[in-house]
Amino acid sequence: MIIIPARLKSTRFPNKVLAQIDGIPMVIRTAQLAKQIDDVVVACDDDSIAHVCAHYKIASILTSNTHESGTDRIAECARSLKLKGSEIVINLQADEPFLEVEVIKTLKILMESKRGKTPFMGSCAKVITQSEAEDPNLVKVVLNQNNEAIYFSRSKIPYNRDNLDSITYYGHLGIYAFSMESLQEFCSLPKSTLESIEKLEQLRALENGKTIAIAKVESQSFGIDTQEDLQRALKCFHQ
Repeated sequence: MIIIPARLKSTRFPNKVLAQIDGIPMVIRTAQLAKQIDDVVVACDDDSIAHVCAHYKIASILTSNTHESGTDRIAECARSLKLKGSEIVINLQADEPFLEVEVIKTLKILMESKRGKTPFMGSCAKVITQSEAEDPNLVKVVLNQNNEAIYFSRSKIPYNRDNLDSITYYGHLGIYAFSMESLQEFCSLPKSTLESIEKLEQLRALENGKTIAIAKVESQSFGIDTQEDLQRALKCFHQ
């Protein structure tokens, strides 16, 4: 099951999820992408999003408009759907209309391959350049030998003290997978210190000793936070 959290209000890009991409609303583009992989439901906070979903025959569930995060929103949606505790739930952001299908598929396969030893969470990362690693808007992740996350940061990690040429930097992609059980547990955990400092909610899991498995992928996609991001993405993906 893929659940797409869709919040209408956005400070930097008002009504972002309904912005048109070649004549189709962003949230619908993202849902159509996801439907190539699994069943999809949009967890929305406003009737206007639900009406658009209905027009395009995309399933949606209206959730509370007071949630602090998309994860809380999909957790409510998953409860409404009465999903089984072992069911894998993928959290795909509505502002990822250009994410490659293979990325979603790889994360789904990662979680399914670990049945019986399902990690608390799963996510994806890609190799980035040293200059990209300098960007605080691009979240970095450091992995252990089992491709599990050790830490996420907006800072450039690991710190290359001796200027070695062999350092590989990984950029985190904001797509997550949980079992239904771990999703509900995650949302019941109190906000952690590191999460509050870095403004990265996945640190809540690490600070509570949970495992986040990471699939290494190739991707040219990026989230759409501003009108400028959308125009840049359209230029990139129409080449």
